[in-house]
This record gives sequence, C-alpha cells and structure tokens, in this order.
Amino acid sequence: MNPIRSRMIKAAARAALAVLVLALPGLAQVPASKPAGTPPPALLTVFLDWPGADIEAIRAEIPFVAFVPSPDGANVRVVVAPLGPPPEGRLRIEVAGLGEFQGQDNVLTYAPGRDEKPGEVRKGVTALVRLGLLRYAAKTAAAKDLSIKFLDQAKPTAVNDRWNFWVFSLSGNAFLSGETQYRSHSYYASVSANRTTPALKIRTQVYGNWSGSWFDLGDGTSYESSTHGRGASGMVVKSLGRHWSAGGYLEAEASTYSNLKMSLSAAPALEYDVFPYSESTRRQLRILYRIGLTRTRYYEETVYFKTSETLFQEALSVAYEAVQPWGKVSLQIEGSHFFHNVKFNRVELEGGLEFRIWRGLSLELDGSYSRIRDQIALSAAGYSYEDILLQQKQLATGFDYSFSVGLSFSFGSTRSNVVNPRFGNGGRSISISL
Repeated sequence: MNPIRSRMIKAAARAALAVLVLALPGLAQVPASKPAGTPPPALLTVFLDWPGADIEAIRAEIPFVAFVPSPDGANVRVVVAPLGPPPEGRLRIEVAGLGEFQGQDNVLTYAPGRDEKPGEVRKGVTALVRLGLLRYAAKTAAAKDLSIKFLDQAKPTAVNDRWNFWVFSLSGNAFLSGETQYRSHSYYASVSANRTTPALKIRTQVYGNWSGSWFDLGDGTSYESSTHGRGASGMVVKSLGRHWSAGGYLEAEASTYSNLKMSLSAAPALEYDVFPYSESTRRQLRILYRIGLTRTRYYEETVYFKTSETLFQEALSVAYEAVQPWGKVSLQIEGSHFFHNVKFNRVELEGGLEFRIWRGLSLELDGSYSRIRDQIALSAAGYSYEDILLQQKQLATGFDYSFSVGLSFSFGSTRSNVVNPRFGNGGRSISISL
C-alpha cells in the first residue's frame, strides 16, 4: 500500500474515533420524564373558533376530544377562517397548542372543489381538523384507542363533566297591555332537564301558564276573567341499533281552558329511522308509533256526558329534518285516533326553521296546522259571550293553526360528545317570543 495513502486512512480513523467518544455522553442521556403519578388527561380539550360551525356535527365526527366553550382550560385552540377574498373559498385551519402543548402549532389549508356543497365543505374541514388534533390526542389516555378510526372502547362519555351530561333550559315570556278601561296580561314559564348518552336519552319538563283580563264596562261595573294551566312531561328512549329505538312517554296536564281537571297519560313507543342514526347530524327520516292509556277528570261534564274516563289512543308520525351550516329545517306529520271510536281523530302538520346567530343563540320560526275531530273534553255547560270573546274555554272547531318567532339560548354541559336523535328533541330552551 502507498505509505501516503496509509497515513491518510489512519488519520481518518483517529478522527472518527474522537467524534464517537465525544458523542457517547449525549447518547447516554435519557430525556426527562414527567413526575411519576401524573396520569395523562382522559380526553384532549379543544376550543373551536369557527363562526357558524355546526358544533354538534363536529362533536359526532371527532369523538376523541372534548370541545369546551372558551380557551380557559383548553389544551388546543383551533381557528377556522377564510384565507383570502371570499371568491377563493379557501379556509385556513390554525391548530395551536396551549398549556403543556404551548409552541406545538400547525397550519392547514382546505380548498373546496367548485361544486362542493356546504355540508361537504364542513366534512372536509372537519376531517383536516381531526388530523391536526391527532398529534395532541396521542398524548392523552385516549391514545390507546386511536387507530385509523376512533375505537368504541373509549366512550364519548368518558370525560370529567361536572354537569354529568345534563343540560338545563329555562323558558319564559310575558305579554302586558292596557288602557283606561281595559287591562290584559299573560305569562308562560318552563324548566327542562335533559340528558343524552349513546345508549339512553332522557327529556323532562315542567311548565305553567297564566292569563287574565279586566274590563270597565262604563256603567260602574267591571268584568274580570282568568285562565291557567300547568303540566309536566317525561320521555325515556333506549337505543336498539342503527335504525331502531324503543321508549315511552309520561304526561300530566291540567287546564281550565281545556276543561281538564287532571289528565294522566302513559304511552310506550317504537321508532325506525330510514337513515342510520349516525347520519342524524345531516338528515333524519323517523317513523314513530305509540299506543297509550289516558285517565282524565274534567272540571265540567262533557258534551258526551262524562266527568271522567279512561281511553286508549294510538298515533303514527313521520318526521324529516335536514341540518345545514346556517341552521336546520324540520317537518312532521302525525295522525292519531281513539280506539273506542275511530271517528275521534286528528291530523297535525308542523314545520320549523332555525337560524344560528352566535354559539348557543338561535332565531327560531315555527308553524303548525291541525285538522281536529277528537274534542272529547268540550264542556256541556255551554259558553257565555264572555267565554267566547275572551277565549276562556275551548270551543268546538275543525282546525287550528299557529305561528311563532323566538330566540333560544342553551347552557349546561358543553363536554358531551353525544348526539342522539331518537324520538325527536323534546325539551325547550330559554325563549323570548315576539
């Protein structure tokens, strides 16, 4: 071997050995670990800043995190905003770590296709958000259940929720008017408590209404009238699979207007959804059948010479609902009749629109129409002019209709990732009718 070449090889070997010796201390070091006894969080907490987003749909599609209403206490903040002028249509998805994840940030971009519908854009953006959250979720207790999809071993209810997944709503409105010879007032209030999990859905409500009028007849006499009503209702639904559900209703009602001293009803029910319940955040087509027993006592004897009676009744309803980024639209038709005489029947049509304004605040429009043939509670005592003009008692009719406009605001558990559409919605929210 050439002596010069030999000396060059030996010099290179000595240099490599020196580098290896210097690197050994670094290779021997082990990164510091978290203090022993500090368990990882159960689910990643995320604050989503996406104006107009359908948070219920996003919760259903990203079940391995818990969405919270503010950055306080969140592990990650996600901001979705337009990127450039509106015609471009692109969206910027900024994923920023908070707290222990501070500094671990990422930015993604979604460019919708020319023919993509709003629902498809939402699903595309949600898919990118889901990918952006995986790096953080891998450091939570849910990491063991993460794969190509979120495995069912980690339930959406496996979070520390101080509300225990109960959502409470208050509703109330008042109307007052008057002049020198006339005064009128009416009030309505209700409280509801609802709990939803994948296996069980509970809806409860208590309500009351009061109204009254006063007239000065101008000859030294006056006339005063009032009506009131109250009631409570409950619904429990058990999930039976992707399309089927079973449950029941309980209801108690009293009303001077309807001649009901007390009415108690119980009705088991069965429902089938043409679409899988997993698609409820986009669309539903539910067919519900119920059969029930009602025990009623009346204030006054009815036109059928009854002061109390027990009746069996059945009903079939079909409800359709579609959800869009701006809100939702719903339509329902129901037919019912009493078994002792099928001529006592009713057909009801209801529709509604909901426009999302900001977070839990929404504008609601509702309307209904009914063809009525089942007024078995009408009083046999007849009606005075005052009863008719002041609507103190329910009158015989072949139809009725209604329309309402209101604002609703919901609060309570914001940590639940559960979406359960079975048997419809049930409870109400804070409502101010216009």
